[in-house]
Amino acid sequence: MSVFGDLEELRCRPISDQEPARRARQGFRRRIPIQRDNPLFGESVVEAQQAGLAGENYYAGARNPPYWQPIEGATDRLWLRQSVAGKLLRVNARAGQAGLELFLFDAWRPRAVQAYFHDMWMPRELQRRDPSLSGATLSEEVERYWAAPSEDAASPAPHATGAAADLTLRWKGGEHLWMGSLFDDVTRLAHPDRFEQLEAENFSFSDQEAQANRRLLHWLMAEEGFAGHPDEWWHFSWGDQLWAALTGAPAAHYGLAVIP
Repeated sequence: MSVFGDLEELRCRPISDQEPARRARQGFRRRIPIQRDNPLFGESVVEAQQAGLAGENYYAGARNPPYWQPIEGATDRLWLRQSVAGKLLRVNARAGQAGLELFLFDAWRPRAVQAYFHDMWMPRELQRRDPSLSGATLSEEVERYWAAPSEDAASPAPHATGAAADLTLRWKGGEHLWMGSLFDDVTRLAHPDRFEQLEAENFSFSDQEAQANRRLLHWLMAEEGFAGHPDEWWHFSWGDQLWAALTGAPAAHYGLAVIP
């Protein structure tokens, strides 16, 4: 019997090609409405750790490669909409059957942090790697990973809604499962389906383990209704505009979150 018990089946279930999802997310904030007359729209937030979820805000500390410094404006709290936190707790309970738990890196994100990465860090890093990038091409590549900050109630960045979380799996209170990349490795290595595409002769034991663990995280979250970001194995949301675009829902539940 595998140490993962009944969850072993999820480690063996492939993640589908994410290219259709990448197309679906293009321009999603401009075309997905937010349903303001639904009971969830004004739902309050809860702090993830107080709700019973493990985590530590990645941007508030200094042990956060590739940055290695706290990001100005970052919060050490992990705020989530109540319903989103409840769904994560159900995922946690299921993972707990195999001695695992979710570990959150980020949830609601201050605008200052979003702006820093969108406007400064990511463009600079991309141009360092490819000095020819500029204009619309540079902006498109930046927004593959970092949504533009927005105060527009009709078009909030996903993390500004309290409905998106960046997370992984770890053994309860212990070591993180190997996912094949750093959190925030904003390259194609971070694509959830990256290890589904490798040829057998290049498929190492490390790659095999990363593939199985990404599958496990993906399916645990998907079976609770979350939508995963097609370019980031760690990003999942429920109820925001990205979730609606990826699942085909006619409207999002949540707009900008109000933080205590």
